Amino acid sequence: MTPEQFLYHEARLLDTQRYEEWLELFTEDATYWVPLEQGQKDPYETSSIIHDDRTLLELRVKQIRHPRAHARQPLARTVHQIGNVSVLSDGEEVRTASTLTVVEFRNEKQRVYGALVEHRLRKSGDTFQIAHKRIDLINSEGEIDGIAILL
Repeated sequence: MTPEQFLYHEARLLDTQRYEEWLELFTEDATYWVPLEQGQKDPYETSSIIHDDRTLLELRVKQIRHPRAHARQPLARTVHQIGNVSVLSDGEEVRTASTLTVVEFRNEKQRVYGALVEHRLRKSGDTFQIAHKRIDLINSEGEIDGIAILL
């Protein structure tokens, strides 16, 4: 599987609400980061929209499925459009850059997110696992009305 095919596979899992399978794409030491500021260098010196390790990602997936998670019901329907995929470096870890457009439909409302994304992928047999995913939303410093989906 190429890095580009892997990113498409990840998007498909999210769009088909196969969140547990999506979670299995992440390494045990993975990080999932949505910075608050454009060009933010460090998730610890400045607040982030999301900065999760694998344990917190597991909690997010459990919350999505929890029957009393009323704020997430009904589950959003999404389309993740991945584009402009570039391999920035290759080796034991493959670094990719891509663009992301997510269309979300929930509670009779449609929202659109745009982002620049960077993945650090570790080779795992003939596929990859995600060691780090950074999602730089183009409107990160603007008003964001509660992100209830996985990007």
